[in-house]
Amino acid sequence: MNLAEMTAMQLKELLAKGQTSCREIMESVLDEINRREPEVQAFISIRDREELLAEAEAVDQRRQKGEAVGVLAGLPVAIKDNICTKGIPTTCASRMLANFVPPYEATIVERIRAADGIILGKTNMDEFAMGSSTENSAMKITRNPHNPEYVPGGTSGGSAAAVAANETILAIGSDTGGSIRQPAAFCGVVGMKPTYGRVSRYGLIAYGSSLDQIGTITKDVQDTALLLSVIAGHDPKDSTCINAEVPDYLQETKTTKPLRIGVPKEYFGPGLDEEVRKSVENAIELLKEDGHTLDSISLPHTEYAVPAYYIIACAEASSNLARYDGCQYGFRSPGDDNIIDMFTHTRTQGFGEEVKRRIMLGTYALSAGYYDAYYLKAARVRTLIARDFKAAFESYDLVLHPIAPTPAFKIGENIDDPLKMYLGDIYSVIANLVGIPAITVPCGWTSNHLPIGVQLAAKPLDEPTLLSAAYRLESLLHKSGLLTRP
Repeated sequence: MNLAEMTAMQLKELLAKGQTSCREIMESVLDEINRREPEVQAFISIRDREELLAEAEAVDQRRQKGEAVGVLAGLPVAIKDNICTKGIPTTCASRMLANFVPPYEATIVERIRAADGIILGKTNMDEFAMGSSTENSAMKITRNPHNPEYVPGGTSGGSAAAVAANETILAIGSDTGGSIRQPAAFCGVVGMKPTYGRVSRYGLIAYGSSLDQIGTITKDVQDTALLLSVIAGHDPKDSTCINAEVPDYLQETKTTKPLRIGVPKEYFGPGLDEEVRKSVENAIELLKEDGHTLDSISLPHTEYAVPAYYIIACAEASSNLARYDGCQYGFRSPGDDNIIDMFTHTRTQGFGEEVKRRIMLGTYALSAGYYDAYYLKAARVRTLIARDFKAAFESYDLVLHPIAPTPAFKIGENIDDPLKMYLGDIYSVIANLVGIPAITVPCGWTSNHLPIGVQLAAKPLDEPTLLSAAYRLESLLHKSGLLTRP
């Protein structure tokens, strides 16, 4: 019995029955890290083995004494390296923050610790969460656990790869334009972006402040509900965090009712890989057979999503990353006598090519004479896209579509073609532009044994319906045999 291969809910059941211990779980996960990490390269940093085992033993001792333990008691959790962890380096996979050790903890990390989850380490990512493949990291290239010649997706590629390779039980990522959901799909696991403001972003290093959201990457939907129940909720430290009651997400997964689901025709046009199309259509048929209504709908402004997203995201990046100037913290170029040279050389040497590209695009879009032509127009298009979805949710409970137009691609295949890489985000960025919750679940495999994912999206704060539908779809896919690897 390999404990590292089990879901969090399965492990919780074994722990409750006294059939395993937190130390045994941690040992199993660390053994998988030793075995898989040299190839997968999911982590930037991993905490000391003896410290991790001591924390696991402490939870075991509390349980043995009959003391109350949290819902994540003893379960290893990996954290994306753009989320602050007190005393543990937080690099954003960038030279700019290579030596940064935060003096404070992100709210979601505090909540995981309060639930007795054990922070395992920090996962690799595209630098400052800019990219779609985890090839833009200044530290290393993470590889897809199913085939190391392929990317794991991005920007939360390290978190998705760690879950898929059984190098952790649970993982946290951030999602600005699909950065949780796309790598989850590429790695064959479950990724969820909650409603904008449902989870505190205090301690998340900002990229696009109107788009960023912290979320979960797990082995199945019930684990997603478990972890979301821990990290969701109001936080006065984050002014964008919604002050609303957190439902019992785990209980909601068991709710069953006939649903009306819209399938946007714009997501099935030219450019969609045929194997992806077939897998998503299989999921649609399973839901129809289960008694749900699925209709073709139109979201007419979909074609403008990618240009609007990249203007808004890059503009916000230009503003947020202005703080990395060599004066306050982080990397500073040595040997410069005047401040202009120091500022220029620090940013030239400290940022990678993709980050510099997006800063320049954003600065241009915000510059005098171009603000109205680019940023303001993109903001108006964003409103039109939001209206499309608002109209859809007046008639439908959910919207279903592919999360990406292709499965995972080979390492190096798109890295020199930014436009091709950006167009790969065509289906995923919309949930961030609109601020709605969305979840990706595995729905099949390609002929060369790579996972395919399907996305479900709901109206704001309707995570309960989303999790219920995702859990039902996951069950149907398992019963159908479509999730069995060829």
